[in-house]
Amino acid sequence: MLFLNEIRKNEEGISFDKTLDIKEELLKRNQEIIDIKDVHVIGQVVYEDGLYLLNYHSTYTIILPSSRSMKEVPISQEENVSEIFVAASDYEEKKDIVEEALALIVEGDSLNLEESVIDNILLSIPLRVLAPDEEEGDALPSGEDWTVMTETQFEEMKSEKKKESNPFSALDGLF
Repeated sequence: MLFLNEIRKNEEGISFDKTLDIKEELLKRNQEIIDIKDVHVIGQVVYEDGLYLLNYHSTYTIILPSSRSMKEVPISQEENVSEIFVAASDYEEKKDIVEEALALIVEGDSLNLEESVIDNILLSIPLRVLAPDEEEGDALPSGEDWTVMTETQFEEMKSEKKKESNPFSALDGLF
């Protein structure tokens, strides 16, 4: 927690270098995440003209299921985050900034660094996750009597079946 009173008192702002344990909260908010390790944030929060400016660099390793095979895929991430906060008591004065979605409102007397980190991790989860061996090849998963195919492959199969079921297909090329 970064207390607003402490931030305002310190002209230089408050610097931090923390390793966070946010796994439990992160897994509650997104059940697709398998694990998260080594969450480390380095940054600073500064008070300036009624605004709290939070800047930090985060690094972590998130483990997600492959989009194709559901294998566990570790992904090392690094991101720079800059967020602007306004105390709820200063809302009327800074209303235009909040309404333009440039600033977030702080409820209470502190900024929750962990919540900011969790939100930004969730926002940066990739939609497509592939294991290294899946990235190299085009092979899709298959099993006994089933296979996964691309939309193009499906359309080709449909058109082939359509030709096969046509009783006049044997006459193609005769005329």
